[in-house]
Amino acid sequence: MKAVVMAGGEGTRLRPMTSSMPKPLLPVANRPIMEHVLRLLKRHGLTETVVTVQFLASLVKNYFGDGEELGMELTYANEEKPLGTAGSVKNAEEALKDDAFLVISGDALTDFDLTELINFHKEKGALVTVCLTRVPNPLEFGITIVDEEGKVERFLEKPTWGQVFSDTVNTGIYVMEPEVFNYVEPDVPVDWSGDVFPQLMKEGKPIYGYVAEGYWEDVGTHESYVKAQADVLEGKVDVDIDGFEISPGVWVAEGADVHPDAVLRGPLYIGDYAKVEAGAEIREHTVVGSNVVVKSGAFLHKAVVHDNVYVGQHSNLRGCVVGKNTDIMRAARIEDGAVIGDECLIGEESIVQGNVRVYPFKTIEAGAFVNTSVIWESRGQAHLFGARGVSGILNVEITPELAVRLAGAYATTLKKGSTVTTARDHSRGARALKRAVISALQASAIDVRDLENVPLPVARQQTARGSAGGIMIRTSPGVPDSVDIMFFDGQGGDLSQGGQRKLDRVFARQEYRRAFPGEIGDLYFPASVFDSYTGSLLRNVDTTGIAESGLKVVVDASNGSAGLVLPSLLGKLGVDSLTINPGLDETRPTETAEMRRKGLVRLGEIVASSGAAFGVRFDPVGERLSLVDEKGRIIEDDRALLVMLDLVAAERRSGRVALPVTTTRIAEQVAAYHGTQVEWTTTSPDDLTRVGREEGTIFGGDGKGGFIVPEFSGVYDGTAAFVRLIGLVARTQLTLSQIDARIPRAHVLKRDLATPWAVKGLVMRRVVEAAGDRFVDTTDGVRVVETDGRWVMVLPDPAEAVTHLWAEGPDDASAQALLDEWSAVVDSAGR
Repeated sequence: MKAVVMAGGEGTRLRPMTSSMPKPLLPVANRPIMEHVLRLLKRHGLTETVVTVQFLASLVKNYFGDGEELGMELTYANEEKPLGTAGSVKNAEEALKDDAFLVISGDALTDFDLTELINFHKEKGALVTVCLTRVPNPLEFGITIVDEEGKVERFLEKPTWGQVFSDTVNTGIYVMEPEVFNYVEPDVPVDWSGDVFPQLMKEGKPIYGYVAEGYWEDVGTHESYVKAQADVLEGKVDVDIDGFEISPGVWVAEGADVHPDAVLRGPLYIGDYAKVEAGAEIREHTVVGSNVVVKSGAFLHKAVVHDNVYVGQHSNLRGCVVGKNTDIMRAARIEDGAVIGDECLIGEESIVQGNVRVYPFKTIEAGAFVNTSVIWESRGQAHLFGARGVSGILNVEITPELAVRLAGAYATTLKKGSTVTTARDHSRGARALKRAVISALQASAIDVRDLENVPLPVARQQTARGSAGGIMIRTSPGVPDSVDIMFFDGQGGDLSQGGQRKLDRVFARQEYRRAFPGEIGDLYFPASVFDSYTGSLLRNVDTTGIAESGLKVVVDASNGSAGLVLPSLLGKLGVDSLTINPGLDETRPTETAEMRRKGLVRLGEIVASSGAAFGVRFDPVGERLSLVDEKGRIIEDDRALLVMLDLVAAERRSGRVALPVTTTRIAEQVAAYHGTQVEWTTTSPDDLTRVGREEGTIFGGDGKGGFIVPEFSGVYDGTAAFVRLIGLVARTQLTLSQIDARIPRAHVLKRDLATPWAVKGLVMRRVVEAAGDRFVDTTDGVRVVETDGRWVMVLPDPAEAVTHLWAEGPDDASAQALLDEWSAVVDSAGR
């Protein structure tokens, strides 16, 4: 049997290590990752191998040649352009068409028993056998579900935490029959998991999954790269280490000169012809490459040092990676997580802080203190985006410099000459950051439409009017010292997961586009934004019956930007209204939960004493809405969703409503009673707004004060929800308390459990296993439905080490019992 080694990837997440070296040539224990892979193939009799190459292909070919030194026969299939995982193998079809073959990545470290994998493939008579393994964090991999016989039931590529229902992932190792090439179109990008396998499953072809025992690490990040070194040194992976074990865990290669007075605390590795002087100290998990010089007094701990590096006297390297041919001068210090590219000079007594990236061929001057990357960036987090865009403490985590780089990265994802709409809330911090954002956009050949201070729904609506995207800066809800930088797509919705990943990649590479002098973008300020917004709103939302109803309402603008729209809107509606807290308060750009509650209580008092039909309270950016009925009683947000749903469904009598899966199933009863149906979405706002934009959707809401009015827009809009509510109440001639009273009471309880990141995948697998024969819904997380209709939902948090649980029953006691039962399942897996 022949093998295919895929060695064409760029390894962008590993830059600057891969800026001048292809990922398969990155050394692990001083031997390229791909060499470990080839030796594994040889160990299992797979000596005829085709290597697919694309990025820096000549370096791979020059290093391995025809494979003679390894006792193998290597040929190469060169891609002129990236063809995807399947397309690259298709490119080598001529050499593989006669018999079954094995596909393996050239940049994943593993010691799987490939012979057992091949035997399993033959025994099952499979067309494709996918090699699977279990990992603690499945987010970056493709999840695969198999039945008891090993037949694949489902693939899910790079899930969100809400889609994780197993920790069994696709390793990218396959055994295939040549027939599979019939399903791969030549010379176009095609992927196995995303394109070919779904088609094979659709046609009922035999695809099996083999769960392998042993070690596997996808070396895709700096963290996993350093971990792979430690795992080899600890003996956790069965690979050949080139050298002599002179004491337990201390490996020294041929020709190395280690002074007897050097301190070595293993496990560690010292490469061939390296020199370690007296007084140097090398501690565990350190790998010293070939021809490296370590001077006296130097200290290395968990450091990975590539070939031909000079480590000066009294220098200090901890948990870092240093590229080849780099000089680290006397008393320099490189901290944990830092990566130094090839052929750099780190000057005397300079300090490179943790998580800093120094790209190849750079010089750090003597005595410099470097806390941002060269190309400059200081944030070391794995993912930029959280639940509200990019968030952090103002002038600590979110600085003007960061705003410039974020805007530059966003601009780089768009075409030159595109238009981006910018906006902010009424805080001073948002104003300052927005100016930085505008400058960066213009400098990247982007035209800017600046709305200045507007409600968030207005910013979204204006973005959708011909812009390629938008950026809104606001104070984080409930956190006065933090800000959110929110990115919109061309329809005014939150940037999709794919869009976020694209921006993330550009930001991580720090390769921002800059405009030539004649390409600098324009800046202009559109006129009559509020008139345009209110005019469009009143044209699209049904307001019949409002003027004749004589309704009186109380509106609390919360001293936020919603108050900027209300004066002209209320006048055109012809409704008797009392507006409270209309002015902007720069010192209070957001409100805590306690402040919001006090505001609602006060609103209720005014509604009750004034004889108003109801009261509404906007959040400070006009995105969300809270309700008070005619008696002054607060209608809680989850209850307000049912009230709005009942009103909309009763009037429309058909169509679809979009609700997140965490919503009470009472909503389903309310919708069905009026002849409408519910489409359940994930808890992600962009998923809810996606359904909100679809034809046939009449309403959407998240149970947290966010309402979608599809006839006007597909995003949360407090003002649009308010106008629609007035019209509905005017036409139905029922009070909010009467509508609330006719809806059954819901009993949904929620609990949050601390869950370490490393066991989140295991937790979700245990939940699915514990479900047994019960119905399981994986729309978002895992929802388990009991035979009596009770349900529990388990959802890992995407940004924190927390798992969320919801449970619903016929009463609180029943829901509590269900919550306790499944909390025990989650806790047991997390221990």
